[in-house]
Amino acid sequence: MDEKDFFESENGAEKRKTSPLIMPPPPKASQPVKHIDFSAPEDELEKEKENSEIEESRSNDINKKLKINFPIMRAEAPKQPEPPVEKEQIKAVEKKSETPKRPEKKRERVIGFSESDYYDYEGYRRRKPKGERLSGGRIAGRIAIVFASLLLFAVIALYSLCFVIAKGPSETVRNLLVLSAKQASATKWVPGLFLDSETIDEIMADSAKVEKDVISLEDYNTTTENDGGEEEMDEWQNAKDGMIFKTLKGSTYTAYMLLVNDPARVFVGASSDNFSGSEKGKNIFEATKVYGAVAAINGGEFPDSGGIGTGAHPIGLTFAGGKCVWNDGTKRTFIGFDQNNKLVVREGMTKAEAEELGIRDAVSFQTGNVLISSDGENVTFYYAEGNNGTAQRTAIGQRADGTVILLVTDGRSASSLGATHNDVIDIMVEHGAVSAAMLDGGSSAMMYYENYYEKYGYDYDSLDQYQKKGLVNKYKAFTNPRYMPTFFMVAPEDGGTEYAE
Repeated sequence: MDEKDFFESENGAEKRKTSPLIMPPPPKASQPVKHIDFSAPEDELEKEKENSEIEESRSNDINKKLKINFPIMRAEAPKQPEPPVEKEQIKAVEKKSETPKRPEKKRERVIGFSESDYYDYEGYRRRKPKGERLSGGRIAGRIAIVFASLLLFAVIALYSLCFVIAKGPSETVRNLLVLSAKQASATKWVPGLFLDSETIDEIMADSAKVEKDVISLEDYNTTTENDGGEEEMDEWQNAKDGMIFKTLKGSTYTAYMLLVNDPARVFVGASSDNFSGSEKGKNIFEATKVYGAVAAINGGEFPDSGGIGTGAHPIGLTFAGGKCVWNDGTKRTFIGFDQNNKLVVREGMTKAEAEELGIRDAVSFQTGNVLISSDGENVTFYYAEGNNGTAQRTAIGQRADGTVILLVTDGRSASSLGATHNDVIDIMVEHGAVSAAMLDGGSSAMMYYENYYEKYGYDYDSLDQYQKKGLVNKYKAFTNPRYMPTFFMVAPEDGGTEYAE
């Protein structure tokens, strides 16, 4: 029977059952085609169908692995052995499918660009990306901007605080700040930023009001002797260089005191023999070296506009070595020793009056700075209740027995704001002064004592550069120690100057 008759016959099903169809296998089949016997019983046909489906599923899996897609014909074909090459290929594919994949390496994400100039696609130069490394100049510029911003913020905060205080309800605090600012030459202008001139003048006028407290010299001496006369005698037995050195603590200040047993040793050291031709004074280290002094404090007033004065010449009547070395005719508080080594303190001394009193050494400092005076019968104390400004202070006083008191207080720091006008009087009273006066203060306030740290067991390593040179108090200023025209000095016990004879 030819192929045409088989497919065109109406009884094709009958013929398929009786006449098995044998077809050649497909070319390059991955699996030999099984011969299906259509004449077999239905049970066997069903079983054969299931086996065929299993074989077809397995073949499809293999085809997928080998990436071939040959159809499997459901027709019997002569069995052919599997080519060994195909088995090896299948095993290789299966082995390859079983091999675990290697984890892909994560690429590190690089942020930023090189330091070369960055240009866009049109060639225009653009700002470098943020991740690019900054140059030293830019870093310095940014640091400078940060510091400038902090400084501006601090200035604004300080100004706001001062404004609140100046306009606030507490007049006591306001007056204290105004008077404290007025004590220093560099800050005299500050109150004018917050207050009108009339208010400032009123505050200054109130501070100049003095309440005199008078006591008889006999009662005063008795009071001070009862406070510790015997103790003072014991202190003199342990004195060094004929002096007693003390450190005092107050509520708002730290003070340093030298008690000099012989008033003849105390004199004025001038920075020049001819102030009219002088251009600059001397600092305390230079001056003490010139005179060979063992101790010294700063002296009188000098021009110091804005706190940058050079100390070229004094202000007010000035004597040194028994002669007048400066007289500009201005009226100031006069502080000096006469030929009898007695401390004289007065307001508005003239040259003629000074010569008549036999003044040997003296300086001048503003007005209203007499603290204690004595006329031989009574002692008068010049308290100023309205002068509550704190500052670095310098003062000189004398006891009834002639002992000279040299005093300097610290200030302008959290641990030592400074002393008030009345604080200095109280210190002098506690040590028996019958006469005393204030000297120049602020950044000029200095005490020198040669090698005091060795004599009194100070820790040398804890001292600053100026204290290691002999400065007792801590210098609080943005400049080097001030150049000044005059000092009160102490000559050595064994002589060294004409005043120690």
